[in-house]
Amino acid sequence: MTPDDPRPARARRVVLGVGGGIAAYKAVSLLRLFSEDGWAVDVVPTASALRFVGAPTWAALSGNRVETDVFENVHEVPHVRLGQGADLVLVAPCTADLLAKAAHGLADDLLTNTLLTARCPVVLAPAMHTEMWQHPATVANVATLRARGVTVIEPASGRLTGKDSGPGRLPEPQDIHAAAMSVVDAAAPLTPVDTGAGPAARDAVPGAAALR
Repeated sequence: MTPDDPRPARARRVVLGVGGGIAAYKAVSLLRLFSEDGWAVDVVPTASALRFVGAPTWAALSGNRVETDVFENVHEVPHVRLGQGADLVLVAPCTADLLAKAAHGLADDLLTNTLLTARCPVVLAPAMHTEMWQHPATVANVATLRARGVTVIEPASGRLTGKDSGPGRLPEPQDIHAAAMSVVDAAAPLTPVDTGAGPAARDAVPGAAALR
């Protein structure tokens, strides 16, 4: 679009994936941050996530229909359309289960299908108990994803579910938003087909080492 083009610029679109963890409530604030920045937000919660925050909340705050099932509105092919049309895919909280599925290319619901079809920057914000985060299987899955150019944000340390405390807490929404925007800004010069936020793009992000 040229400066003289009267057509409005297309709003950037983020797919906000929400995993089934107690920290799902923080994603509500994350949705607001993107909306206030002028992003169109498509919320894709897992079935477990809906046990923490219901679809009406996501629909009311995003202003968009909440996509939850591969077999809903099949004529629109949502499992492909969402990933293809996104400028960013952000999963917060990203559970150990979602990390494993993403690392191994499994696609048994709408969110994991979207992760496979996305060619834009992908940012995952893990949240889980310390033992799960530090388990060799999770460590290997994170390394695999980062090697593919996915940005996996380091979890914060602090109070977890119950009386537990340690690394594995979902970072605050403002910190996740800032990290995601840094990744998007670094990948901005790339075309939609090539926006894989690969190692070169990720390394260009100030403080990128903290995201690995």
